[in-house]
Amino acid sequence: MRVRRLVLFDIDGTLLLTAGAGRRAIVAAIGEEMGPSERFARVRFDGKTDPEIVTELLEAAGRPGPHQAGHVQTLCRRYVDLLARELEQSAAGITVMPGIHPLLQRLETEDEVVLGLLTGNMAEGATLKLRAAGLDPACFRVGAFGSDSARRPELPPIAARRAEPYFGRVPSGSEVVIIGDTPADIACGVCISARAVAVATGAYSVADLAACGPHAVFQDLSDTDRVLEAILR
Repeated sequence: MRVRRLVLFDIDGTLLLTAGAGRRAIVAAIGEEMGPSERFARVRFDGKTDPEIVTELLEAAGRPGPHQAGHVQTLCRRYVDLLARELEQSAAGITVMPGIHPLLQRLETEDEVVLGLLTGNMAEGATLKLRAAGLDPACFRVGAFGSDSARRPELPPIAARRAEPYFGRVPSGSEVVIIGDTPADIACGVCISARAVAVATGAYSVADLAACGPHAVFQDLSDTDRVLEAILR
């Protein structure tokens, strides 16, 4: 049967929460180089890529840019090393968001759906978080990550190109559905006219997200039938 939907999930705040493990690990990675700083607490992480977060933390610690890409990548790799330890220590607090398990199960039974990830996480960090939450990374057949680009709007075209073997062409428009919990998730797919489905399980309310003009917005993803309707119809 012809594939007609590439469904791309954000991770943090959409699929799961890590009880602060990600923030602690990336702050620790910067702190090893720059020392501790109260200014780190002022940097918001939601909707951003890991390289973008690293850059903002460096600037908050008093090191203005421009920052060499190689240096940023080195700090991102150190962050991933520290993330593994933090996730192990925070295992009891890691949470899969409401409705995720039944939604993924239903989507996996749809012959016309390819599941994927679209996240600011480094690819290895994404895998660590999914496994820590008991989600199988293998069910997400394509993806685009912060390790592919520091700019979130560049990720949807990357994911779409990686889905070409499943479609026989590069999908676009409503064939691509991006599910996320931030305005950045809604906005990033505009370049390929992707459909955005927003969920208020992160730091933004239903009203905040609705104001950004998504195709649909939900308090959470627990009403599987309604969410599937928004994704597939």
